Amino acid sequence: MPVSNPKVDLKSKSISEEQKEKLRQLFPEVFTEGKIDWERLQLTLGADVETGKERFGLTWRGKAECFRIIQEPSIGTLKPVKGESVDWDTTENLFIEGDNLETLKLLQKSYYGKVKMIYIDPPYNTGNEFIYPDKFSESLDTYLAYTGQVNAEGKKFSTNTETTGRYHSNWLDMMYPRLFLARNLLRDDGAIFVSIDDHEVHNLREMMNEIFGEENFIASIIWQKVYSPKNTAKYFSEDHDYIIIYSKNAEIWRPESLPRSDEANSRYINPDNDPRGPWKPSDLTARNYYSKGQYEVTSPSGKKFKSGVGRYWRSSYERFLELDKDNRIWWGQTGSNMPAGKRFLSEVKQGFVPQTLWKYEDVGHTQEAKKELLEFVTFEQNENVLNTVKPTRLLQRILQIATDGTENEIILDFFAGSATTAHAVLSQNQLDGGNRSFIMVQLPELLPIPESKLKSIVDIGRERVRHVIKKIGDTRKDAAEQKNLSNEPETVADLGFRAFRLDTSNFTVWDGRVPANGKVEKQIELFIDHIDPHSTDEEILYELLLKSGFALTTPVAEKKIAGKKVFSIDDNALLICLEHDLTKDLIVKMAEIKPARAICLDAGFKGNDQLRTNAMEIMKSHGVTDFRTV
Repeated sequence: MPVSNPKVDLKSKSISEEQKEKLRQLFPEVFTEGKIDWERLQLTLGADVETGKERFGLTWRGKAECFRIIQEPSIGTLKPVKGESVDWDTTENLFIEGDNLETLKLLQKSYYGKVKMIYIDPPYNTGNEFIYPDKFSESLDTYLAYTGQVNAEGKKFSTNTETTGRYHSNWLDMMYPRLFLARNLLRDDGAIFVSIDDHEVHNLREMMNEIFGEENFIASIIWQKVYSPKNTAKYFSEDHDYIIIYSKNAEIWRPESLPRSDEANSRYINPDNDPRGPWKPSDLTARNYYSKGQYEVTSPSGKKFKSGVGRYWRSSYERFLELDKDNRIWWGQTGSNMPAGKRFLSEVKQGFVPQTLWKYEDVGHTQEAKKELLEFVTFEQNENVLNTVKPTRLLQRILQIATDGTENEIILDFFAGSATTAHAVLSQNQLDGGNRSFIMVQLPELLPIPESKLKSIVDIGRERVRHVIKKIGDTRKDAAEQKNLSNEPETVADLGFRAFRLDTSNFTVWDGRVPANGKVEKQIELFIDHIDPHSTDEEILYELLLKSGFALTTPVAEKKIAGKKVFSIDDNALLICLEHDLTKDLIVKMAEIKPARAICLDAGFKGNDQLRTNAMEIMKSHGVTDFRTV
């Protein structure tokens, strides 16, 4: 009887199993023979606390379907597109073309709990075309039809107008699974920032309360997006959008302090030549009652002062005298003014706490955003210029708050659009020497009028990033030349990205669906030779990387072992051999490297069950306990 090798799981991470495992860690006593005992779980949680079935929360028709969609694994893959990439061999950045729900599922194994910050600017539900359908028992088929890969005419989806009767429900159906999967990717010290307007901000808050926990709500930012009122508005000129912030764990997450501006520092002066440097006056009184804060003080000129009606000194009289003795009280040039405290610039925090009102002069506005886009992308048709882009300064402000740039922090945007987030990551790294990397995901929405170079929004995003990279590279080169090629070590900046495209798996994967005729013989035949004959070794390699839990930017080295091509992943953490004529000598030499894991093709054994059995034993004898075939 031949030994059956363990197989590589070609499906995305099982979300339902992941959730059950979390429950098992918390309440192992509620599992019986691997299944949840719901009655015991109720008793564990205290069944008597539930007095009725009604409870507060967000509900809509179709919500139950969202959970089925979340649990449906993806059997697609992400195929490398080197021709659209920049600096493939060294970059840590990713630009993925494809439906973001399928892509988020595919990223679960490799990026679970690794993303520091997520920013998304989803469709605002204004009645325009809704191009994120959720028939995700056929999700990949729907995506392929939309992009014209299985239907030359492509596929359009209905508009989400209020007259459809499911105006809000359709939007919630689209957002809920994506946010649920996105949360899994966040680090424990990570946070998500979501741009939204008044149409759905209330539903977004309720939805995120449910997915992230209302205890993890951080703030609702008001961004002043325009610099002049719209006099054509029917009721009010809408001058702002919101940015809703949730953390993965509010007990851990803290915002980074924003850097002090030159304008803020200029408020500190030194009129009395204090040796401690510039300072600015601060009010010594407050409205809050303080029992020791009611007394009278005398200025150097003899003038007497009290705290004022309804106000109290912030410190006791004794403490006031200590501050005055230490020259920390300012009485004015003549010594007869109301006393003020001296707050020294050298003693204040070098940064300041973020506020919830962001003005356009600080973080940019929509017109600035459009101007930036036109600087880096040349359009042949005005109709193709995007009108809802965000300014780079807005995203850089978010990066300053959510990251510190001192470690490799992954930034994810799965509604990438024109790739403002990627632009901001590159610019902020250039500004502060940070080590952030990005993952952009964008559906290839077709432009109204195809152009010679631009056919979809993905083309716009990649084109923009390429030109941003070139500009930053030229700036760095000019700066190096101005230094006259000194011996100072040059900072290595990541100025590239790896392009991938969502597609069907390189393998025939059983999806559990029975053919319409009820016969499965034809599908079973496909598993005899289950590799797509059109797939390249590189495409197969990256599917195995992704579905084995390795990041898409993991270092890959090609080796010759026993005359065969073998890929070494992350310095022999995984060896992959895609040869179709395996030998015992090859298996032995692979095992002698002692990789943590090894994968070979089933087709490589060519029905040689003895070699297959020996391969398992050879690997085990060298301590390689995870040897799989595909």
